[in-house]
Amino acid sequence: MAKTTKTNAQRMLDSAGIAYETVEYEVDEDDLSGVHAAEVSGIDPDMMFKTLVGKSERGEYLVFCIPVAEELDLKKCAHAAGCKSVALIHVKELLPVTGYIRGGCSPVGMKKKFPTYVDETAELFDEIYVSAGMRGHQMRVPTEALLRYLDAGVSDLTARRA
Repeated sequence: MAKTTKTNAQRMLDSAGIAYETVEYEVDEDDLSGVHAAEVSGIDPDMMFKTLVGKSERGEYLVFCIPVAEELDLKKCAHAAGCKSVALIHVKELLPVTGYIRGGCSPVGMKKKFPTYVDETAELFDEIYVSAGMRGHQMRVPTEALLRYLDAGVSDLTARRA
């Protein structure tokens, strides 16, 4: 794969002095799931976090990062964000709101800084993977540095499987 120019997310981590490693993988347009991305890049899916964007009943955009194999629990998200309800935004809103497309949405470097919440399982790892802001590109980032940079709340955000 040809080396690409840095993404906005990578440039922002560079300017913040946060070390990261980029992992590139072949994108399958028919399967943009994070689980597939973890499989083809050989990354533990518990360590790879997908970025989902929601909107509160007050109209506030909220960002949630959870392990790629998990499902978001919107009630837990609302509780974490201190609001009554949260609904995920439609995929067509993603680019205008965040500057990113589905399959390449990073919690770093969105058009605006939105309140961000990361699932508590991130704290089990010294480093986690998040999108570098482009399909086929992940960043391995020190967890504590990323949480500080994002000013992220840490909470249980997922619907645990029985």
